[in-house]
Amino acid sequence: MTHRAHVIVVSNEKGGTGKSTISMHLAIKLMQEGFRVAAVDMDGRQGTLTHYAQNRNRFCKENGLALPIPTLLTIEPTEDPAFFAAHRIQAAEKIKTLLPDFEAVIIDTPGNKNYLFEEAHKFADTLITPISDSLIDLNVISEIDFTHPDTHHAGRYAQYIWEVKKYLASLGKPMLNWIVVGNKISSLNSRNKKQVFGYLEKAAKNYGFRVAPAIRDRVIYKELFLQGLTVLDLSHQSLKCRLSVSHIAAKQEIKSLAEFICP
Repeated sequence: MTHRAHVIVVSNEKGGTGKSTISMHLAIKLMQEGFRVAAVDMDGRQGTLTHYAQNRNRFCKENGLALPIPTLLTIEPTEDPAFFAAHRIQAAEKIKTLLPDFEAVIIDTPGNKNYLFEEAHKFADTLITPISDSLIDLNVISEIDFTHPDTHHAGRYAQYIWEVKKYLASLGKPMLNWIVVGNKISSLNSRNKKQVFGYLEKAAKNYGFRVAPAIRDRVIYKELFLQGLTVLDLSHQSLKCRLSVSHIAAKQEIKSLAEFICP
């Protein structure tokens, strides 16, 4: 029987939602659980996930550490429309070569819809969409008429995922496991936040996704990027870190998201 990796696509048709941070943390969490994991940076021009992995490699070498590091594939887009089709096929073939050798492949997508963005979704078994507690972020999933709150329409990203689901169904693949997670969420219980997540819970029933426990906005995520570390590494005895209540809570948030992948 041919082994095939479970593919987790981290995506939103909007930049700045923390896709790369979630991708790296999920990769490390799964590796700590003993899974063989590859990470694919489909936003190779910006290369946030690639830089994250490079920082991690460098930090481990400089400090003699043996922290888990996912195998990385970086794919940069071409600017020439004449080569879109050929490059798209090449990107797909590179991803396919990973599937037999790993148990999980995590794909970090561009923050805008291009041909690589579209190709990534064709591989999805699980789709994780991070959004902030912003009505602007909510709008890509569900367009709300605030004069008539019960009236709503699928946002452009939700419409796109409906097309993805139909494509995957045509291939005989099981139902797409779509998860939306609040990311970089303020600790303040604002009216705006309650409104966003209230609408999100309603949209989940209409558009077929599950809402995962939120991940708070914590400075530690930004600080760890330069060293290529994750909050999951902080308990490593060689790092000699004193874990704060915030660090422990952050680790639990990542653990909860990883566990939420299994429906």
